[in-house]
Amino acid sequence: MEQKKKIIIVEDHPIVRRGIKQLVEMEDDLFVCAEAEDAAAALQQVKQFKPDLVIVDISLKAGSGLELIKDICALFPEMPVLVVSMHDESFYAERVIRAGALGYIMKSEAYQNIMLAVRKVLDGEIYLSNEIRNKIIKKLLKGQGKGESSLLDTLSDREAQVFQLIAEGNRTGVIAEKLHLSSSTVDTHCAHIKQKLGLKDTAELVQFAVNWLLQEGKIRSGPI
Repeated sequence: MEQKKKIIIVEDHPIVRRGIKQLVEMEDDLFVCAEAEDAAAALQQVKQFKPDLVIVDISLKAGSGLELIKDICALFPEMPVLVVSMHDESFYAERVIRAGALGYIMKSEAYQNIMLAVRKVLDGEIYLSNEIRNKIIKKLLKGQGKGESSLLDTLSDREAQVFQLIAEGNRTGVIAEKLHLSSSTVDTHCAHIKQKLGLKDTAELVQFAVNWLLQEGKIRSGPI
């Protein structure tokens, strides 16, 4: 057991967490040393176990996965972090890389791809889909334009989470519950989003968010 690489899984859905654990422990040289469903518990476990890899979801029972990544990387700069999430890669991948993670993969990906991502990140390499990797490279080569994607990049990580939940049809109360925030805090984030995107009111924000979701092909069916 001491020769195996230690992995911590941070995921607030018990069934998903169990599934990832089973995938990991099918590998002879890997084992899950701890699990957590919120950011505070995860950070404590990272400090205690000092794992070889942390697998993190963006949405947690309490706290933000993005903030957790930043905290882990601030404390342990060399510790690799892989995001395995239901949220669309094209919207979050660059943000998690900026936060300090080395990879991003959707939960809907095949077992082989998830384990490939685990191996790549364990080796210190960046793992992204070819589509997102090419998108980021083109952005760096050509410079950021003045279009819609540029405006969305001005959103903070929390504002981006609120924006995506609005696009998915969630109302303020539901967003507050999902992100463990007060409704007034969500309203404040919405006000900032409208200001940054140049939108007049909530109706325009909802329409903009829904159009973005449709145009980018981010509506998916099937289990999370």
